[in-house]
Amino acid sequence: QVHLVESGGGLVQPGGSLRLSCAASGSISRINDAVWFRQAPGKQRELVAGISSGGSSTYADSVQGRFTISRDNAKNTVYLQMNSLRPEDTAVYFCHAVVEMIGGLRSDSWGQGTQVTVSS
Repeated sequence: QVHLVESGGGLVQPGGSLRLSCAASGSISRINDAVWFRQAPGKQRELVAGISSGGSSTYADSVQGRFTISRDNAKNTVYLQMNSLRPEDTAVYFCHAVVEMIGGLRSDSWGQGTQVTVSS
């Protein structure tokens, strides 16, 4: 069974920074494609950033230039560096990844989320 665990959320002031981590555990070979979503109360789930197995990244317009997605394949971990945070970035952030298992099977996995609150 594959588990994704997000961490790194917390309370920060506007303009501050956080780095979120999404770590995969289980019989993992590697993380293929991965994305970060966020969901705030009363709002739709929003795609924040994605990274391909080859390392190509994409971002929502609202975070372009402020957020950076990256990966450490040796640690089976995907990161989201968030700079210049704004109150509207407040949400629960979820990691979603296609994970390749040892033996070649793939698993489509979600983490349970980490809360990011941007407030003064």
